[in-house]
Amino acid sequence: MKFDCLVAEIGSTTTVVNAFNDIHTENPKFISQGQAPTSVTEGDVNIGLNNAINNMKEKLNVDIIEYDKLLATSSAAGGLKMTVHGLVYDMTVKAAKEAALGAGANLHMVTSGRLRRTDIKKIYEIEPNIILIAGGVNYGERDTALYNAEVIANLDINVPVIYAGNIENQEEIKLIFEEANKDDYLYVVENVYPVIDTINVEPARKVIQDVFEEHIIHAPGMEKIKEMVNGNIIPTPGAVMEASKLLKDDIGDIVTVDVGGATTDIHSVTEGSEEVNNILLSPEPVAKRTVEGDLGVFVNMKNIVNLIGEKKIMDLFDISKEEFDNIIDNFKPIPVTVFEKKFVERLVLEATIISSHRHAGGFRDLFANGGKKTLAEGKDLTSVKYILGTGGALTRLPNRVEILNEIAKSNKGDKLLPNKEAKILIDNDYIMASLGVLSKEYKKAALVLLKKSLKIN
Repeated sequence: MKFDCLVAEIGSTTTVVNAFNDIHTENPKFISQGQAPTSVTEGDVNIGLNNAINNMKEKLNVDIIEYDKLLATSSAAGGLKMTVHGLVYDMTVKAAKEAALGAGANLHMVTSGRLRRTDIKKIYEIEPNIILIAGGVNYGERDTALYNAEVIANLDINVPVIYAGNIENQEEIKLIFEEANKDDYLYVVENVYPVIDTINVEPARKVIQDVFEEHIIHAPGMEKIKEMVNGNIIPTPGAVMEASKLLKDDIGDIVTVDVGGATTDIHSVTEGSEEVNNILLSPEPVAKRTVEGDLGVFVNMKNIVNLIGEKKIMDLFDISKEEFDNIIDNFKPIPVTVFEKKFVERLVLEATIISSHRHAGGFRDLFANGGKKTLAEGKDLTSVKYILGTGGALTRLPNRVEILNEIAKSNKGDKLLPNKEAKILIDNDYIMASLGVLSKEYKKAALVLLKKSLKIN
């Protein structure tokens, strides 16, 4: 059987392959999905990819699967590990951080000011896939970024470095890396914080994904995946963001919630309301991603249980301490029984509410000589029209819609969360990340397929 396109999602634990046909027509189709364990521990993620394709063959009852295009997203082996180094934490560092997260990176280190010896030691320990240097508005402070560039260029590592700071430094930064014989590893882009109160993250995000694709040796066997893939490869969270941005342009402002086994990711694409923007303390990117590493419903299940409270769970399900301990000790990554699903739903609800509150901004009361003044700080989600659920939990659990409705209901008036009028959408085919990477080459087809999965029109 032959397909126009296969998209592989190579995750930390599972590899999923989605098959699409008629992508050059007005009516593209999602045909089938295969999955298998990711084979990082076996030394070659190629094994997991082939096993996922074999799983698809079994579902379709065919002997051979052929394709014109193979695209991929990856979060295997820790995904895209980045470190970010800027000048002032609430300004250039924040902008650089937003650029990295929005591109789908896992941030392992963020520093402001000049790098210290302890910072250098930590960079060696992290072994990042990409390093991002920022600092200084255009024609502003220069020395910090230049100092950090000198330090990083002379590290005994061969890692791609992106410079996204003061444009006055660009030629000198290039000279620094030439003298260190590392000019092939340097990428210079527009300043992420060109002037005060202005964030410019999209150029850096694009280059981060391009660099990721060019240097995709993040897991054993990934170089073989690169040989197989004849299209784009981008980080999986970055692919979800690409799909969210595509959808926003078509139907309006959106928040995408992805509750996973290890983390909970929130992607929002909205300019916010004019009313809130007028009282906002500092700028926020239109497209923002936050990742909560303590809110995974399998790897970090016990942490969420502690946040809810053992007694509260026992009272909710009317179980004894012995029964509670047995549930925790035998917890499975995929719930099967009715009780298991209800238990996981309670965990997903907690992860959804907490991560949404962390992602959204809020109101602050400041007191001065003129009395009290209310200002806003952080991301404004009040203009969001749609809340979208993707990922295993929010596409498969029975009460997924009710869980997402609780985001607006949880607002006590102090948070910039979506209103109760926001509509709930579900990625029913669980293909949003695949469509994010597909949109890089087949934008129109990706949008049609996404709206089909969301049951729009």
